Amino acid sequence: MDMLSAENPIFITYMIAAAIMIIKIMAQGWMTVYRMLKSDSGLVSPEDLQVGLINRNPRAEQLGLNDYVDRSRRMHRNDLENIPAFLACGLLFVVTGPTVMLANILFYGFVGARLIHAVAYATKQSHEVRATLYTIGSVIVIIMAILVLKFALG
Repeated sequence: MDMLSAENPIFITYMIAAAIMIIKIMAQGWMTVYRMLKSDSGLVSPEDLQVGLINRNPRAEQLGLNDYVDRSRRMHRNDLENIPAFLACGLLFVVTGPTVMLANILFYGFVGARLIHAVAYATKQSHEVRATLYTIGSVIVIIMAILVLKFALG
């Protein structure tokens, strides 16, 4: 069986997990834009102060830090620091031919940890809560990477 085909249930699991994480990354970017528009602040570049269809009344204070907007921006940056490693390593992991149960635990464990991490960040939970959820996702990717190395080195 081709490991990267719809006949492989592990690849299907990866496809689902990867698609959810890609939607998460893209949606977080849109959430940041929504928060910028809602608060009329949180812009980051001086050229954002040009008059336009959306920003009809640009003001210097729109460039000031706004935690409501910046929190979403930090969440997006955090996703961009973590999810690509999962996407790459997860695909390599599929090729190793793990059991369906192991793949489900690792793939959905990562997705769950990242989604709960987003809720924790959005609701201003402590660093310890967020770090715990980050650690779960990070350890999952590290486990997959070690299993990929073990497979590749035979």
